[in-house]
Amino acid sequence: MFHYALSDDAWCVELSEARPVAKPRVDVPGALTHVHGPAFIVAMVPDEDPDLEPTIHIRAQDERVVPFEIMRWFMEEASDQVARCRAAMAAEFGSSDHSHPSS
Repeated sequence: MFHYALSDDAWCVELSEARPVAKPRVDVPGALTHVHGPAFIVAMVPDEDPDLEPTIHIRAQDERVVPFEIMRWFMEEASDQVARCRAAMAAEFGSSDHSHPSS
């Protein structure tokens, strides 16, 4: 999973399938055994406009099966990113609560 900023005032949290490294370095302690494949679920988290809601984008050309616990974990990570962005907005702009009414 990656977090990164976009130029259009949003953060992304990506979920991708882990893929085995082509030639794992078993002789190196702590060497990577898997790398990130292309993202197939992306949470876009607005970080400058508190009125914009986060969105989830599904990027898959074929059907993907995501275990429930993995999806729950991903949504918790995305929710944490939303909370951090909204807290930063509140601190920077001196506003109060920017959370969604149902949260």
